[in-house]
Amino acid sequence: MPGPPPTVALPDDDLRALAGPFPPGVRTLVWDWREPGPVPGDVTVLVSEHSPVAPAPAVFAALPLLRLVQLPSSGVDPWLPAVPGGVALCNGRGIHGVSTAEAAVAGVLAVLRRHGEAHDARRERRWEPLVVEQVGGKRVTVVGAGDVGGRIAAMLRAFGAEVVVVGRRRRDGVAALADLPALLPGSDVLVLAVPLTDATRGLVDATALAALRDGAVVANVARGPVVDTAALVAEVERGRLRAYLDVTDPEPLPTDHPLWHLPGVVLTPHTGGGETAWRRRYAELVREQVRRATAGLPPVNAVTAVSAVSAVSDPAPA
Repeated sequence: MPGPPPTVALPDDDLRALAGPFPPGVRTLVWDWREPGPVPGDVTVLVSEHSPVAPAPAVFAALPLLRLVQLPSSGVDPWLPAVPGGVALCNGRGIHGVSTAEAAVAGVLAVLRRHGEAHDARRERRWEPLVVEQVGGKRVTVVGAGDVGGRIAAMLRAFGAEVVVVGRRRRDGVAALADLPALLPGSDVLVLAVPLTDATRGLVDATALAALRDGAVVANVARGPVVDTAALVAEVERGRLRAYLDVTDPEPLPTDHPLWHLPGVVLTPHTGGGETAWRRRYAELVREQVRRATAGLPPVNAVTAVSAVSAVSDPAPA
C-alpha cells in the first residue's frame, strides 16, 4: 500500500528541476551530503551525485527515515557496507550504458585503424599510408554482462565480430568468469566493463595478459585497477599487445607515465559515461523512483533487497 509521500533530497537545483514535476505531496529539498552543514533528518530518498566514497556513518545515523539511496553510477561497491540495513541502494543502470559502450567500440576501432598514429602524422603534416585492421571477423571477449557489457557486445556483433560475453556466473549466452582463462588465448580483443570489486581488482594480471594472442587489444572502460598497469605496460613496450584505456591506474596518469607515449595505446580521460545528456537520463530515473515510492511499488535498479517501496516512506521499525 502507498505510504506518506516521500521527502527527496537532491544534490542541486538543476537536477531537482530536471527531475520534476513530482507527484502531489512529495517534498523536495536541495542537499548535497558531500558539503558540510546540517543533515535534514526527515529525508526518505537520498539522490547523490557521483562519489567514490559513501557518507560517513554519522550522516546515515542522522537520517532515521531514510529508505532509498539513488546513485548515478553503475558501480556501488564502496556504498554497500555503508548503507544501513533496510535501505534500498539503487544504481544508475541504463544512464551510461550507450555512451560507455560507444566509447569502448570507438576506442577499439581507433587502435585497429591506427588513428593515434594518423593523428600524430597529421600534426607533422606527414602523409603516411598505414596498414589497418577491421573489427569484423575478430574474436572479442567482453568481461561484464550488465547493461554496458551487453551493449558493447551488440555493437561489436553489428560490425561482424565474434563476441563472447563473460559474467559472474554461467547462463544462457554468457560464460562464467571461471571460463576466462580458457577464452583469453583465442581473443583478438579483450574488453573490460565490470565494476571494481575484490573479485575484479587485478583480474587482468600478467598471466592473463600473457595468455592473449599477439597483437591483441585490451580495452578498459571499467576501472583502472581491474588491469595490472605495470604488466600491461610491459606487454605494450614489447610490441605484443595494444590498448584502449578510458580509465587508468593511477588516475589521472602522472605526466611522466609511459602510457602517454607508448605506440599502440589510445587514451581518453575517463569520458565513457560523460556524454552531455547523462543528467537528463539520471533525472528521468529519479522521477521514476519517486513515482514508484509514492505508489508503494518496488524501486528499479535496487542492488540491495527491499520488500516494498511503501517502506520507503515509513519509519524503520525499532
